[in-house]
Amino acid sequence: MKKLLLPLLIPFVGFTQNIDELFLEIGEINFSFEYSNKNQLNDISDIVSIDHKTNAELAYAYANKKEFSEFLKLGIDYKIIPKKIISYNSGSKNNWDYYPTYEEYVNMMIAFADSFPDICKLHHLGTLNSGRKILIVQISDNIGQKENEPSFLYTSSMHGDELAGYILSLRLIDYILNGYNNNTKLTELVNEIDIWINPLANPDGAYYGGNQDVWSAIRYNSNWVDLNRNYPDPEDGAHPDGYPYQEETNIFLGLTDSLNFTISANMHGGAEVCNYPWDTWSNLTADNNWWEYVSQEYADSCQTNSGNGYFDYLNDGITNGYDWYSVSGGRQDYMNYFKHCREFTLELSDDKTPDPNDLPELWDANYPSLLNYMQQSLYGIRGIVTDSITGNPLKAKVEITNHDADSSHVYSNLPIGNYHRYLYQGNYSLTFSKNGYYPKTINATILNNDIVIEDLELVPFGNT
Repeated sequence: MKKLLLPLLIPFVGFTQNIDELFLEIGEINFSFEYSNKNQLNDISDIVSIDHKTNAELAYAYANKKEFSEFLKLGIDYKIIPKKIISYNSGSKNNWDYYPTYEEYVNMMIAFADSFPDICKLHHLGTLNSGRKILIVQISDNIGQKENEPSFLYTSSMHGDELAGYILSLRLIDYILNGYNNNTKLTELVNEIDIWINPLANPDGAYYGGNQDVWSAIRYNSNWVDLNRNYPDPEDGAHPDGYPYQEETNIFLGLTDSLNFTISANMHGGAEVCNYPWDTWSNLTADNNWWEYVSQEYADSCQTNSGNGYFDYLNDGITNGYDWYSVSGGRQDYMNYFKHCREFTLELSDDKTPDPNDLPELWDANYPSLLNYMQQSLYGIRGIVTDSITGNPLKAKVEITNHDADSSHVYSNLPIGNYHRYLYQGNYSLTFSKNGYYPKTINATILNNDIVIEDLELVPFGNT
């Protein structure tokens, strides 16, 4: 039976309130406040972590002690939202209507690799000070071999209490592995894409109350830092939140330095919408029409495969991040700007930690969309860039004339020399360049959900 302590609202009691008492038992608080306009909300977002429950008039936010002290200086009335204490009857892995213990999670990830060693490998990305691990599985038909394929990344729950994606990611791994050679689409995805899935990016937050359950999960990590404000930012630079990069952040910075992901998504909760870049500034991306297209494809599929009213928040289930509210130091913008990887944020459930009984319905609504978005990594224009004399692969810049802006160009990646450029349908002029080589420009016509292959040879200086 569900047990719930309702979140009574505690009104603002003035600057004399003992802030130490607020943070006596836990290092983060959840609160709400009214705001007058978007500019004010964006300014406050630089101080505290605005939550996706925020609407046109009432903002919801999280803060640690330092952040809340700064917020109090603004003199804005607020209401504390006490942490909800929730517990549910456990379901079973067979029905995917439960949250595993931490040990069960680790054993599930090990079992995926042990049961499907030909197509699945478990990678231990790092161990936190708590002893909990950041784990990720790689799924490919040729594990350990570099191929002319896009690398695709799903991660979830960098906010430790946003756990719908945690279970959906585990189930997605299980579904893909068991469907390989039994389902045409799943087999194609495994054969053609280097797939990486990390179900739990903040295990210390998810299992804050202990490894046996997630009912005391928190948003921040064990240092009371919001991990989705802790990345380098296109506008605000390094350490936009004023904190050192956390263990969890450094682990993912290392992962994205070692692997050239081309498309990715980061799963959150608290709303039901696709949030596409940018978050940090009002500039539209060069590929805004592509983002709108793939985001709407995700949302439309969710609506088709669910009951009425699911995944239709804001602009029919999609939103530009900055149009919602600004975020500095988010992973989405880091991936797009610094790593040239197309990443958006999936808000999967109004309930951050849904009733386990609701998880099967969330799966039914989302798994076709999750697969369709993964398949998008195969579309657009792609190919291999080589030296015209030696035939060796090259790392070259791929830039679209009169189109690219704010780091939207991509590179061909070694050791294969392959590039992947995702574009909304239209006619484009692409220039390939590298120091020591003559640049080369080609024209291409792109169709949505279609593939154009263009292999290129660049001529070294002195050879014509």
